[in-house]
Amino acid sequence: MGPLHRPQIAIATGALLVATLAMAGAQLNGPAIAERLSQQASRTIEELGGEPVRALFISPNSWPSRHPVLHGGEGLDAAVRDRVAKAVAALPGVGGVRWADGTALAESAALVPSPRHCEQDVAGLLRARTIRFEESSARIDEASRSLVDEVAEALRPCLGSIISITGHTDSSGSEPANVALSLARADAVRDALVARGIPEKGLRVQGLGSHRPAEGLAPADPANRRIEFAVVATEPITPTPVDVPGAH
Repeated sequence: MGPLHRPQIAIATGALLVATLAMAGAQLNGPAIAERLSQQASRTIEELGGEPVRALFISPNSWPSRHPVLHGGEGLDAAVRDRVAKAVAALPGVGGVRWADGTALAESAALVPSPRHCEQDVAGLLRARTIRFEESSARIDEASRSLVDEVAEALRPCLGSIISITGHTDSSGSEPANVALSLARADAVRDALVARGIPEKGLRVQGLGSHRPAEGLAPADPANRRIEFAVVATEPITPTPVDVPGAH
């Protein structure tokens, strides 16, 4: 093996180690955070007389989440359910709530989710894993589709915000081609999120090619091939007929 190949092996090995440590950190810290929030939510619900409501801090893909789904309490007064939802959402560290029966926006429209929470949750997901694409293509890799599911779930509490999706590449290849590919990949992620229920009108896409490498990385590093999300503006959430059961 020639000397030119050894740096590439070292880079690949280092990237794999970083990803492994990030994943391990997420697995160690995530359950502990979710358990702590779950205990705080249970105490809050009990204090408000909201039993048998339960706050489950688990994503649809069974990952620990700071966005709880509230179950139970269908027989409670609507005002009590509203107080419960608002009190749980106000707990430090909680990124937003929804009811399992779909009435979160209908009953708690006054709740304005924190854009910072959405960004933190998505950034946390993407620190451990990467939305990958087929080589030289804007087609999302099959293995990354469950990650897109989790990104959509993390963004859901900030519906009504304007969310930017930015594609980046490394510096290999011509820059016009890099810009076009990074934009096509951002478009693909937007379309995937829309397919998962995120309103298209709140999504903005751009492709920067290799103009903005990740901090600490050389422009040619393959780790620059990434998608980034940011909440760039917020707007009040207005319930629609879809959010209100029986309103169709």
